[in-house]
Amino acid sequence: MSDIGVAEIPVDDDERPLPPPEAPVKNALVEGPILRTLLWLAWPNVIALSAGTCVVIAETSYIGRLGVESLAAMALVFPFVILTMTMSGGAMGGGVASAIARALGAGDIDRASTLAAHALLIGLCLGLAFMLGMLIFGPRLLEMLGGRGNVLAYAIGYVQIFFGGAVVPWLMNTFAGILRGTGNMKLPSLLMLSSATCQIILGGILGLGLGPIPSFGMRGVAAGSLVAYVISVSVMAWYIFSGRARVVPKIRGLRIRWPMFFDILRVGAVSCFSPLQSVLTVTIFTHMLAQFGTEILAGYGVGARLEFMLTSIAFAVGIASVPMVGMAIGARRVARARRIAWTAGCVAFVSVGLVATVIAIYPDLWVSIFTRDESVRAASRQYLSTAAPMYAFLGLSISMYFSSQGAAKVLGPVLAQTARLVFVAAGGWWLSTYAPTAANFFALAAASMVVLGVLSAASVIFTRWGPKGAPVTEVRPALS
Repeated sequence: MSDIGVAEIPVDDDERPLPPPEAPVKNALVEGPILRTLLWLAWPNVIALSAGTCVVIAETSYIGRLGVESLAAMALVFPFVILTMTMSGGAMGGGVASAIARALGAGDIDRASTLAAHALLIGLCLGLAFMLGMLIFGPRLLEMLGGRGNVLAYAIGYVQIFFGGAVVPWLMNTFAGILRGTGNMKLPSLLMLSSATCQIILGGILGLGLGPIPSFGMRGVAAGSLVAYVISVSVMAWYIFSGRARVVPKIRGLRIRWPMFFDILRVGAVSCFSPLQSVLTVTIFTHMLAQFGTEILAGYGVGARLEFMLTSIAFAVGIASVPMVGMAIGARRVARARRIAWTAGCVAFVSVGLVATVIAIYPDLWVSIFTRDESVRAASRQYLSTAAPMYAFLGLSISMYFSSQGAAKVLGPVLAQTARLVFVAAGGWWLSTYAPTAANFFALAAASMVVLGVLSAASVIFTRWGPKGAPVTEVRPALS
């Protein structure tokens, strides 16, 4: 009898059949339903980022109790603080998460562990660079921005404390990037939530004083933030180095490997230009509106607070997409990676746009929280009715930015941000030649959001994801 086509059953030495090989454990980020997995990863980020918004509101409240000069000092240093946090978190942290996710998607845990160690070196070096840069050049920068007298002194005091420990937030966001690259969103988000609570409590106590604790003013507020960050760094470091995470940074016997730095920096370094350009765009637009008086500027500020709050939703969804896209790219499942990107983009566009449109129709729901001055309320209503419906495009752009980080193809969304900067600057110059009104500039702001969103989406459409020559058909590797 022929044996052709008959499967041979493996046996051991006792002639008993061996059990069938175990099926590989599925990775939900690569194998699971896209929308459900995305939302499962995003919800902890929504809570954590909302807590960050509460910190901004709380700090503004108790710094205001220190006096108008302290409030003005915070306005001077706030852009530098935001720049530090967005660069270390969303930009370089996204680069770290992307590199680790792509390594895990390819099933290379050893590479992911080596990347994590190099990521910590990058975070340490950039933290030291920010520390030295702000301690040496910070006072001069604050003076150039208009700081004088007590306002400048308070601002310098804050900078000396906060940026004296600049390594701490950089390491915190690097650890968070490592965890997010493995698909662990809950621990970084939980620590962001607890850190926000600590910041509010410690910043208030050290800033305003309580019982036997004297008021340290702006220095105390900065110290409260650093203490909260140190706690988060300690917990994440313990969790990762204890082996509880999917990757453990290879610190002992580490050999510097430049391709590892390149893999992180080709995403993270390019991404850093996005927050830089965003801050510059807001600065230019604020300067343009200043000519119309305090009420118009204040009205725009009320609308900008809504923008900050709503884009946190898009950030949460976008950050969740980074490991999903990165692992899909690492597994050479480019078609799935693109479906993840578009799913995240739709969720961000709809969720941000829905809330913003309701506020545009009923602006007093938001404006009444901040002011009862009729001139400011009128300016806020005008801005929100014009610009708020376009916040959806900001949500889309943020989502495309993070998805592109996961694919290590972030140049397109960064250039889209450049296009928006040029659009605002050129449009503002053109309007200034025609005796414009504030409403004209509000329309310019709204149009710039559409430009940013459309170009960010177009960059994803026209940019090739995955290595050159790689098939776009999905390969299903066995991943743990």
